[in-house]
Amino acid sequence: MAALSTRLSLSLEDFSLEISGGLELEGITALFGPSGAGKTTLLRILAGLEDRAAGHVSLGEETWQDTGRGIFLRPYERRIGYVFQDGRLFSHLSVEANLLFSRKRARKRAQALRPIETAEVIKSLALQPLLQRKPDSLSGGEQQRVAMGRALLNSPQLLLMDEPLSALDLGRKAEIIPYIERLTEDFQIPVLYVTHNVEEVTRLANTMVLLADGRIAAMGEISEVLERVDLWPVTGRLEAGAVLHAIVGETTNGMTSLDVEGETLRIPALEVVPGTRVRLRVQAREVALATQRPESLSIRNTLTARVLRIDLDETVFAELLLDVGGQHLRSRVTREAVEELRLQEGQKVFALIKSVAFEGRLLA
Repeated sequence: MAALSTRLSLSLEDFSLEISGGLELEGITALFGPSGAGKTTLLRILAGLEDRAAGHVSLGEETWQDTGRGIFLRPYERRIGYVFQDGRLFSHLSVEANLLFSRKRARKRAQALRPIETAEVIKSLALQPLLQRKPDSLSGGEQQRVAMGRALLNSPQLLLMDEPLSALDLGRKAEIIPYIERLTEDFQIPVLYVTHNVEEVTRLANTMVLLADGRIAAMGEISEVLERVDLWPVTGRLEAGAVLHAIVGETTNGMTSLDVEGETLRIPALEVVPGTRVRLRVQAREVALATQRPESLSIRNTLTARVLRIDLDETVFAELLLDVGGQHLRSRVTREAVEELRLQEGQKVFALIKSVAFEGRLLA
């Protein structure tokens, strides 16, 4: 686990950033927020690519920047790997030459920790068939895999990824996400992952830092941050929901059973070994409520729940926080429905889940 400490300020003509605090980096941490929130700016500061910011940055015992003491390590002096949105590969070099260029630079740095070997990167990212090709002959997903490999061969303490999937279509995203998931497992390097896509956050990250207008609005476990009503102006009301942990059961008739605290969800078949723990996201707008267990419905997923809180901030809709065996679920229904069903905090209800998006990751 790496401790990142920041105390930063940056003032530009149309934007200001004020970031202060410590963050324990383990696995993948999502740096999430809307466009213009300051995500890429913060990443550039951490990488040493933005020298106009004042303040302090350190990772563990190593200080990267301290303007009060005149310390500022250049990008090549910081033990980081950086994956840009567009890959930024050397177009005149083959994939193998791109990788070797990065490897040679890492070998020159005496402060590198355990050197990451080229062979293990090629194997982990399945780059062998691409080695003799030039970047312009690769698909967008293949280019990003090479860019990830090049960043890893810097033998970094921290890997920074700036919206690496933003330029890819859905098919290419699905192709590359499993490789990103395996990064921390294969190389034991924490990742700070910039995105404004909540599906990517749920699928990839363990924790998240929520940025808004150049400030940290919240940080913590994904499930805790996404379910907070006060943060929905930033996270997005239509994306509001909850994260559930489940255990994979058997697959029959093209559907996989998931155990959620003793109750069963059925979703389209997963190619996952039974007994595997997974994380999935359920949007609040996909959860209807009933005071009696319904019968003869096309909606197949019904969970027994208890109402923890009812938020009536809107004129039309109400947001309900539910407890399902110790896990939380969100439901968005009309205020009229709350009144007609006489819903109250502490009441037992049945949550009818219209659809479950398997955007969560496999859990060890």
